[in-house]
Amino acid sequence: MKNKFKLTPLERSWILYDIANSAFTLLVSTLIPIYFNSLAGAAGVDEDMYLSYWGYAGSISTILVAIIAPICGTMSDRKFKKPIFLLTVVLGCVACAALGMTTHWLFFLGIFILAKVGFHSSIVFYDSMLPEITTPERMDNVSSMGYAFGYIGSVVPFIACLVLVLFCDSFGMTMGSAMVVAFLITAVWWAVLTVPLAKRYKQTAFVEKQGTALGDSFKQLARTFREAKAEKHVFVYLIAFFFFINGVYTIIDMATAYGSALGLDTTGLLLALLLTQIVAFPCAILFGRLSAKYDTGLLIKICIVCYTCITAFGMFLVSLWQFWMLATLVGMFQGGIQALARSYLGKIIRPERSGEFYGLMDICGKGASFLGTTLVAFVSQITAGIEVNIFGIQLQNENLAVGSLIILFIIGYLVFCKADRLNKARTA
Repeated sequence: MKNKFKLTPLERSWILYDIANSAFTLLVSTLIPIYFNSLAGAAGVDEDMYLSYWGYAGSISTILVAIIAPICGTMSDRKFKKPIFLLTVVLGCVACAALGMTTHWLFFLGIFILAKVGFHSSIVFYDSMLPEITTPERMDNVSSMGYAFGYIGSVVPFIACLVLVLFCDSFGMTMGSAMVVAFLITAVWWAVLTVPLAKRYKQTAFVEKQGTALGDSFKQLARTFREAKAEKHVFVYLIAFFFFINGVYTIIDMATAYGSALGLDTTGLLLALLLTQIVAFPCAILFGRLSAKYDTGLLIKICIVCYTCITAFGMFLVSLWQFWMLATLVGMFQGGIQALARSYLGKIIRPERSGEFYGLMDICGKGASFLGTTLVAFVSQITAGIEVNIFGIQLQNENLAVGSLIILFIIGYLVFCKADRLNKARTA
């Protein structure tokens, strides 16, 4: 019993990759959008368009990943999972380092898209390794530890990058040169912490090659989709997941871009999002323990309702202290809703088809962030220059854009309630 939660070397190596890639995720939600705004501003881009261009870049990257994901999924079932995984890591790391090599805002967005494609593609292979690196009874714990330590581990390189950027004058550097070093630090961190997994992981589960990767990928996707439709409780849940995780990912990806577009203090924004990571660490573990005592469906509903309220609060955000409160609240629920959503699916599908259904869930998650970022970008663009007075507060186009995400949470909640009723009826 005392070794129940002791991790094996391979499990630790797998978790280390979560810590590795989370450094890039944190950089994307903090320093990168601020740096992009400075590049766009220097080029004379209309300030009201910053959030729109950033949102469209995120949307393009997720479209590409959604197209690539089925191919990656099929490749992950073949003998060459590890080398292709490493190629995606190399793409992500090289593109991350190259972000500091251009000062043109449009080229910067192009390199950023490549970095995100490398990052998300590597996650498809990474997730598929989980059944091979641990046992079924330990899977939930290892997966939760990956989420939790990914949040707290990413803080280490981020603090180094933050110190460089905030005190660049003291180091005799410009902000631009400090960002070049910050991108390199993140890329090196990502690459170095991938090495233990690259050394220890050996693929043990695979299928023999039957056709082309492209052909097999979409045949498998069609077969999985037919299975989901045949099992209505799964299909309805995946639709609900698509909508509510959409809002979650969009808030994570665009928090700094939103605060920066509102003209809030850059230092305060970065410190607030550092707090998000710190709060998320214990809260992710807490939700894992709560799920042992309370119904997972109930906890997911609570998380969706809380995210709806958080989004409504964020819509009226006009000052830095409100952003700090927003960052704290997001930290409390982001790890919980992601972990619970993943485990909920595991409880309602047949074990022998888990790989395929989780692949479909992964595609829903990647596609979801496209809809959210596009919605924010579109609303921000069409309301540019418009101010609306609600409850005595002047709302700008950025406020209205973020407020539009409430629609996604409401749809996600209503559809999830139906999915949860279907699942309870099955087990009654």
